[in-house]
Amino acid sequence: HNPYLVPVLTHGLIFLPFWYIRLTAVHYKKNLNAELETALSIVTTAYLRTEDILTSVEENLCNLNPPVKNVFQDFVTRAKFVNPNVEEGLEEIKGKINNGVFEEWVDAIKACQYDRSLKSTLVPIVTKLSDMRIVNSELEYMMRNPRKEFLTMVALVLSNIPLMYFLNQSWYHTLMHTAVGKFMLAICGEAIFVSTAFVIKLTKPIEYRS
Repeated sequence: HNPYLVPVLTHGLIFLPFWYIRLTAVHYKKNLNAELETALSIVTTAYLRTEDILTSVEENLCNLNPPVKNVFQDFVTRAKFVNPNVEEGLEEIKGKINNGVFEEWVDAIKACQYDRSLKSTLVPIVTKLSDMRIVNSELEYMMRNPRKEFLTMVALVLSNIPLMYFLNQSWYHTLMHTAVGKFMLAICGEAIFVSTAFVIKLTKPIEYRS
């Protein structure tokens, strides 16, 4: 029976599904970048030896994991059974992974089809993924304690409401059944939702843009 809390909960809880999707997407992005780093490193090493991107990808498919493996598998299947034009196949897989380093790597591989000496540019490109992982790990470490403190404070604020019922009945009555108390609960709820949105925003991984 708190009219002040109704709009706060309405606007706050409606974002819960989006926050869940956002956190899931962040977790997926981190795993994708980790797998992409491994895949590009393996394929690049093989390409420096064979100078044939199709052979390099095909012989290392067993070492790759989804979703990166699916992209390279499609490239091999297309080149062997649909269209042997490697450059067109590379351009097609370029848009299947939303990653600036991957797009730059594909462009470099395409350039290598005309000038093999450009293959020396591939290793520095792959190294960028390692640099991104290191920076994101440092950011995650920096955010760990503030995020833990934030969750602790939210738990303390929410737990104080039932705790007050056992410690002081009059304070609990003032908080739950008076206009001032209800308004204070609404302010606390708004602060929690706004802070949660800010913390989720800070968890976004750093991405490379050329």
